Amino acid sequence: MNPFSYTRAYGLDTAVEEKVDGANFVAGGTNLIDLMKENVTRPQHLIDINHLPLQEIEETESGGLRMGALMRNADTAYHPLVEQRYPLLAKAILAGASPQLRNMATDGGNLMQRTRCYYFYDTATPCNKREPGSGCSAINGFNRIHAILGHSESCIATHPSDMCVALAALDATVHVKSKRGERSIPFLEFHRLPGDTPHLDNTLQADELITAIELPAKGFADHYTYVKIRDRQSYAFALVSVAAALELDGTTITDVRLALGGVAHKPWRDMQAENLLKGKQATRENFQQVAESILANAQGFGHNTFKIELAKRAIVRALLEATQNEHKS
Repeated sequence: MNPFSYTRAYGLDTAVEEKVDGANFVAGGTNLIDLMKENVTRPQHLIDINHLPLQEIEETESGGLRMGALMRNADTAYHPLVEQRYPLLAKAILAGASPQLRNMATDGGNLMQRTRCYYFYDTATPCNKREPGSGCSAINGFNRIHAILGHSESCIATHPSDMCVALAALDATVHVKSKRGERSIPFLEFHRLPGDTPHLDNTLQADELITAIELPAKGFADHYTYVKIRDRQSYAFALVSVAAALELDGTTITDVRLALGGVAHKPWRDMQAENLLKGKQATRENFQQVAESILANAQGFGHNTFKIELAKRAIVRALLEATQNEHKS
């Protein structure tokens, strides 16, 4: 048992004032508590933020939506404005975890969840993410669930979120607050690749609190899909997932978004590859071309090499589904 203190914050200023070294914010706790039980994370102080005024979804002046960080995943997925205008996000959220966890987990917490790499959770094995400089056990170990893109010699872990894959495709923005003020982080700049600092999952500063996630006006509500390939139908993390969103003029692609999950340390987008589709016909051949481009630099480590071909097929499938408009709102 590792002792820790606990306080409950009722105001934003109070919450960020209490965030000092050794302290963690806690809301749903669906990942943090597991990490504490496994002795992977040992906070000295927990700040309960469940009573902060961050539990609403509001329309923005620019025509988008602002989702409070304490909105529960299930409430977000079933919110009428999200279902109608951002069905890609709703579909991705409902592909994740279990109904019980979605009822508890918060939107802000979803962004902060940590990898499910076996070696990260096993404190008896070396892990650069848990103990920088100790080594990566996954590279030469059992690495079936690990990264094929954006990895480094220090870490081949993957980001586990489904929701974040959709947020990457939708070009969301993360709003944060600290004692120094407020700032906004483009979603594609929020999570980090491992490089030589794999213990840093994101660009959030130690004293910052996520207050909201903002969606732009464009929601791709007509031509979209979220494909998640996993070992079992429910309550499993993605081996590969694809959030695909298209704008079509007849059969001509005028805009496209593609984000992949289960393949990298962060939700993966390759905008150069996306541009290959703009102005092109929505055909399997063109979709295969963009899939090959996205996976051109992919590298497997033995057990996970199958993911390269799996990801290509998942991209083509997702784009075909989005084109066929099976989920038109």
